[in-house]
Amino acid sequence: MTELSSSHPSIKQLFGTFLRLGLTAFGGPSMIAYIRRVTVERKHWLDVESFNDGVALCQMIPGATAMQVTAYVGLKKRGIEGAAVCFVAFGLPAFLLMLTFAALFSYTHNLPVVVSAFKGLQAIIVAIVANATLTFGQTTLKTWKHFLIAGFAAALFGLNINPILVIFLAAIVGLVLVKPKQPAQRETASTSSPIPWNIKPLLIIISGALVGFLLLFVFDRDLFNLAALLFRIDLSAFGGGFASIPLMLREIVDVRHWMDGPTFMNGIVLGQVTPGPIVITATFIGYLLQGPLGGLVATISIFLPSFLLVVGASPFFDRLRVSSYFNKAIIGVLCSFVGLLFTVIFRFAGNVQWNFQLLLLAAAALIALLLKVDILWVVGIGLIISVILFI
Repeated sequence: MTELSSSHPSIKQLFGTFLRLGLTAFGGPSMIAYIRRVTVERKHWLDVESFNDGVALCQMIPGATAMQVTAYVGLKKRGIEGAAVCFVAFGLPAFLLMLTFAALFSYTHNLPVVVSAFKGLQAIIVAIVANATLTFGQTTLKTWKHFLIAGFAAALFGLNINPILVIFLAAIVGLVLVKPKQPAQRETASTSSPIPWNIKPLLIIISGALVGFLLLFVFDRDLFNLAALLFRIDLSAFGGGFASIPLMLREIVDVRHWMDGPTFMNGIVLGQVTPGPIVITATFIGYLLQGPLGGLVATISIFLPSFLLVVGASPFFDRLRVSSYFNKAIIGVLCSFVGLLFTVIFRFAGNVQWNFQLLLLAAAALIALLLKVDILWVVGIGLIISVILFI
């Protein structure tokens, strides 16, 4: 039965709805379907065309896509204040759970049962990244030119070229090689109201962020460096949250040596068993490096660009969508992330002490994921098997 709800929800209604969604937001981008079901079909806050426009916008800009879609819904209904409320409510459960898991991990990671559990789960993470690479590749690589860009990016990333430079070069190659699809013409005008735009709240948020960065720079340079790094990573994460993983891996593990590879993989494991986007791993990283304050700062830094971009770009979306240059560059960037994810498979695999049992476990996990088995079942059953086999 369709749930009747006002087409003009209050801030409290927005917060409650997206908090409940955030508690069950497993599966990352697949949560967009659930957001659509609630906001379009049940509550009628947006029409289908307007919601699809929001999804298209969030896929064109860097950041955590599902999180950005929640902000877009809030923006359409209650302006920037509504966007902020939806964004925070949706991500809050993941943040609190990951902060708890990170605290528990810091105290229990040497226990035999925990060591055994993560030994098997690290092999499953290799399968998860492999599946993400295949899925991302199937939706992105359509022509030989796309494969060429992906291979070019993989080669550069394998040579330890800075990923930001790889992304920039892929965008240039995309401008040269790619012929984008023509944007679809609308048959009818959208019945949704225009986005309520008030720049004052946005300026307040930006000003608050600048003050926060300044305070960190003055009082805690290590926290400032962490915040600046994660902020920059999110600004480069075209293609959704999974695109952040190669960037975080290189910068945190390879370049700065803040964390070893196996510990980083454990953070991704925990990110898969919590609701919300995979970049919630940033909370884990921040906590292990700088305690609870580090977890909070890391979380804000990895998500703030996503929010600012969707709010800032929404009024100009029609111009972006019809720009052939923008679309060609974006296609190049997305292809480069297939290459980056491909190299991450080997990086993660290199951190696993493989034996026949682990190979079998990883292969079984990959097959299950390819057969569309829910990732929570894959991780949950893998956890039980790991404890039984390796304790």
